[in-house]
Amino acid sequence: MKIITIVGARPQFVKAAALSREIAKHPDITEILVHTGQHYDSNMSHVFFDELEIPKPDYNLSIANLNHGAMTGRMLEGIEQVIVKEKPDIVLVYGDTNSTLAGALAAKKLHVKLAHVEAGLRSFDIKMPEEINRILTDRISDLLFCPTEQAVKNLKAEGFENFDCKICKTGDIMYDAALYYAKKAEKTPKIMEKVPQKKYILCTIHRAENTDNPERLKSIFNALDIINEEVEIILPLHPRTKNILEKEKINTRVSIIEPVGYLEMIQLTKNCELVITDSGGLQKESYFFGKKCLVLRNTTEWVELVENGYALIEGGEKTNIINTFFLLLEKKISNDFKLYGCGTTSTQIITHVMDY
Repeated sequence: MKIITIVGARPQFVKAAALSREIAKHPDITEILVHTGQHYDSNMSHVFFDELEIPKPDYNLSIANLNHGAMTGRMLEGIEQVIVKEKPDIVLVYGDTNSTLAGALAAKKLHVKLAHVEAGLRSFDIKMPEEINRILTDRISDLLFCPTEQAVKNLKAEGFENFDCKICKTGDIMYDAALYYAKKAEKTPKIMEKVPQKKYILCTIHRAENTDNPERLKSIFNALDIINEEVEIILPLHPRTKNILEKEKINTRVSIIEPVGYLEMIQLTKNCELVITDSGGLQKESYFFGKKCLVLRNTTEWVELVENGYALIEGGEKTNIINTFFLLLEKKISNDFKLYGCGTTSTQIITHVMDY
């Protein structure tokens, strides 16, 4: 069996690493790794292949820094060429990025089986580019690997039981990765030397709903500056967000550091007081490591975190962000880590792929 795996954005590298380790246990499976190049900064891409022990990509399309349409179109063209050349049995895509959608479209237009890891997630905010990518990718996938029961319910509510596809509840592959890399992260504590404070908040901001709205972004950073007076905020700054802050002349008093690798992010997450983020992946990682999370979005696809009290959602309004922060700071949470399976997602996915 030959599998083509499509990756392009930071979270996908982590997910692919977990599944690639499982694939390597099967000598009868060949994996071809295609990196679209969507994340082009060395700290956001190359370092992940090194520290996560992911094999170097068989193909690097080097497509980045373009608008949605141009980026997706060029990815579709490049991935199509790889599929024609390699003739895979199945194409694997992850999550909800432009790389995901381009890989899905290329596979289906060439009549190649398609598997979607993290299927069925819905924020129900159609203005989010990620939501569009999720919906379209799910609709044309043959194998839908759902991380939660809610994801399964979403697909059933949309009529997927009537489609020619297979819905599989597998748990969250990010939990597999978190368990594996948490052990490795303990041996690479260098990032903590840059964060000498005993108490700090970990923050990340990169979603278009925040960065593409200057007034909302200013409001968020005004709130962060006030919160920073209570507990210091550490912000590994995404290159795209950095450029927008400079363009809009938005200044901040929070402690900005360069983007960090996944192992360093695990260290930062494990040692922080709580997390403030608009990242879907970091919402879950906060939960994996027993940290509370303030979500800087109007909605979240990880609804079970909110329903079970592990995360609180707040949009971009300054006063509401501050009030929600103090509410979350005092909130007590339990240590029930079973919302996303038991760390065997990779094994389940490969079993389903081989049996399909």
